[in-house]
Amino acid sequence: MKSAIATSVIALIAATGVNAQDLPQAENDWFAAGQARLQEELAKSVNTDRALNVILMISDGNGVGTNYASRVFAGQEEGGFGDEYVQPHEAFPNLALVKTYNVNAQTPDSAGTGTAMMAGIKTKAGIIGVNENVVRGDCSTLPGNTVTSINEIMTEMGKETGIVSTARITHATPASAYAKTVDRNFEASVPEGCDTQKDIATQLIDAMEAGVIDVAMGGCMRNFHADDGGRREDGVNLIERAEGLGAHFAMDQASFEAAPLDGTPILGLFENSHMMYEADRADEPSLAEMTGAAIAALQAKAGDNGFFLQVEAGRVDHANHAGNLARVVRDQKAFADAVAMADEMTDDADTLIVVTADHEHALAFNGYCGRGSNILGLCMGIDGAGVAHTGEAELASDGKPFTVAGYLNGAGSVLIEQPDGSYFGTRPNLTEEEATDIDYPQQALVPKSSETHSGEDVAVYAKGPWAHLLDGTIEQNVIFHVMHHAATVE
Repeated sequence: MKSAIATSVIALIAATGVNAQDLPQAENDWFAAGQARLQEELAKSVNTDRALNVILMISDGNGVGTNYASRVFAGQEEGGFGDEYVQPHEAFPNLALVKTYNVNAQTPDSAGTGTAMMAGIKTKAGIIGVNENVVRGDCSTLPGNTVTSINEIMTEMGKETGIVSTARITHATPASAYAKTVDRNFEASVPEGCDTQKDIATQLIDAMEAGVIDVAMGGCMRNFHADDGGRREDGVNLIERAEGLGAHFAMDQASFEAAPLDGTPILGLFENSHMMYEADRADEPSLAEMTGAAIAALQAKAGDNGFFLQVEAGRVDHANHAGNLARVVRDQKAFADAVAMADEMTDDADTLIVVTADHEHALAFNGYCGRGSNILGLCMGIDGAGVAHTGEAELASDGKPFTVAGYLNGAGSVLIEQPDGSYFGTRPNLTEEEATDIDYPQQALVPKSSETHSGEDVAVYAKGPWAHLLDGTIEQNVIFHVMHHAATVE
């Protein structure tokens, strides 16, 4: 039962409409910040003009949990506690939660999720640019079941299009811009007897020749040639073919910087497989640099017709698979820099920017950690007399400290296989130095050689024309429909 005093206060506020500034907490910094955010929300307006340009930016594996870790890391790198930090996309005015499952998988893969965002349909795991009637790996099921990507649609509208990724450019997410395949693994070849489709690398060069893809930059030189280190079984050098079509080929920082940004097609293949993690990057461009170059090149060629660009931070996913959160957050910071680059180079009035993830990972967070605990390190105690943590690690029931973050499964499992095939484990007595080492795999529970995706919702952030349509909890394929509507509305 409410006290008589509390009841009187509530009645007074209801009767008199007490202004926020008249409340006793009005001078509190948090209260003032809340009022400022309220005013921002009240001042919002919607843009219902046609989008000249559309940019879809996907941080592979950056679900809500991964995004939280990356936010705290970026803030702590700048000397703050971390929680209060705002990543560039987090300042976007529109937000929704996205359901990521594939039609046959509660936990999705990037082929099905890429097709959802790029073609507007949910489909099965492991297949790209095709509907759910396809049987994975069965080439005979391809005819009649392909779908049209937004790159193809934008090209028909006279726009230029591009793809940028730190993963292999033939990997699932970038391939969803141009490929139709019954298996995402058909990157450099197809099985004997599969005469209904070409390999993904060949489909990329076909798309460049057809004018569907104007800029393609990422990893994976090996899928484009048959020389030393190459994986092509047909002996075709697709790089030479692209150059014969007039494309500038880049393979390192120097050749990237030499790329003409006047509308000349660009094919950038950095590394034999995926590009380097941001923490290890050398002699190759950053994701922000590639994003900037792609926008400049597409703008130069498109003129008043506009462009579509897909940007993927592919290695956020790979570091999560390795349980290596230290590299996850650094690659996510590089992605945030790319978001800032795209935002800076375009105009909110005519450019829709959509920032999202394809799925989350089995990442989890421990408690109760004091403010400022290193997101990569040990969970420190809460200081009841102050704000910053106590500097003393919290201890589990086994008397040992634990990290702020961990994984439900992966290579960092505390359970080790014994000679008899059983699993048994005792947690190590970690130090802060060990936990924050760049190569440290976070502690995990279930032993697996590679940590898995997970099925929970991810966020989508948006700004520009029709961004307000991304609202509430949506199916992942709705992202395509909003982008398509924004670019085609009369």
